Amino acid sequence: MGEATETKALEKLVRVRAGPVVLEGSLGIPESARGVVLFAHGSGSSRHSPRNRYVAEELHAAGLATLLIDLLTEEEEAVDEYSSHLRFDIGLLVERLADATEWLAEDTRTAGLSVGYFGASTGGGAALVAAAHCPERIGAVVSRGGRPDLAGEALPAVRAPTLLIVGGNDQPVIGLNEKALAQLGAPIKKLVIVPGATHLFEEPGKLEEVAQLAAEWFTRYLERAV
Repeated sequence: MGEATETKALEKLVRVRAGPVVLEGSLGIPESARGVVLFAHGSGSSRHSPRNRYVAEELHAAGLATLLIDLLTEEEEAVDEYSSHLRFDIGLLVERLADATEWLAEDTRTAGLSVGYFGASTGGGAALVAAAHCPERIGAVVSRGGRPDLAGEALPAVRAPTLLIVGGNDQPVIGLNEKALAQLGAPIKKLVIVPGATHLFEEPGKLEEVAQLAAEWFTRYLERAV
């Protein structure tokens, strides 16, 4: 169903049933994987995003499997490009994250692995709500330039160790993450501000910092969740 790529893991195209739609994703599993990280992208991004793929490859190098999945179909993305409605439909995104999490638990390649969420932009809020809904399943959460404020009343119910990463020049989002950090119920939580980085971490070396921070966080806490 898929082809090997030049990453450190064999990647395959997978299809995940989520209610009335089928979502497409890329599943990458390195040898002796110690956990699997499910990516929750923001709208306008996808499993093909160079940023997402770079982070995924770094996670593979750290011994972590990844599932990069598009939470919106191509048709929904086309509509959302003009309406900007679905990207803020946290309920919809959470339902699809839950379906993808269930798929990971049922697929023989990933059934025995602890699960973490890597959220970006609005996907960061959705990841935290999904983690709050199934605390026994989610071992860790990392949010990159995320909107954890969109998790709202679910924040105190989050139990998974949570790392919030924000660019030092992303001023409005810094404030939103600081407020969300104070409300998070996770006993282990941390906010890291990457100096000189903007919202997409496009500056030289900044995305590398994000990937290193995420790999260290998931390696530490997903291993404990096993």
